[in-house]
Amino acid sequence: MRIVAGIQKGRRLKEPDGQDLRPTSARVREALLSILAHHLEGARVLDLYAGTGALGLESLSRGARQAVFVDNDVASSRILRENIARCGYDNQCMAISQDVERFLTSPPSFGDPPTFDLIFVDPPYHGTDLTRLLERLSLSGKIAAQGTVILEHFFKHAVPSRSGILTQTRQSRYGDTMLTFYQRAAEATCD
Repeated sequence: MRIVAGIQKGRRLKEPDGQDLRPTSARVREALLSILAHHLEGARVLDLYAGTGALGLESLSRGARQAVFVDNDVASSRILRENIARCGYDNQCMAISQDVERFLTSPPSFGDPPTFDLIFVDPPYHGTDLTRLLERLSLSGKIAAQGTVILEHFFKHAVPSRSGILTQTRQSRYGDTMLTFYQRAAEATCD
């Protein structure tokens, strides 16, 4: 797996061997980050279910200023930290080894950005309640005004058009992968 574009273009990322990890394909990453091109410069990025960190690292390569990665798998977290170091982004990244739902319901830690401009959500394709996950995210207080949430999921799984402060704005399908985009309205509150 390699970084597709930006200043780290071609940089090889380490991948876990023999795990049930389903990294976002280069084709889907390329399409996703092209769609988000005008949102990346200076963005604070949150990569939930980060795995290897490819989405967040690709965002940094294309101009994002900071990325926070959350994943509770021990092997993935170790590889993620190695990939951050390979790219030289130690000062722009924070890797949190924690369950995503716990992260979303806990108060920010010291050094965490108060909110994020872009949030990538790439949970396991099966066994995740996407509606509940979006509700938790909507209530978390972690989405910046006019922030964008991108949910990657199996194309046959239905997702809500609205969830709290989030409104679905777009869906794009790539094989079995569906990218569903949500936008937070600037005036929306998390109360």
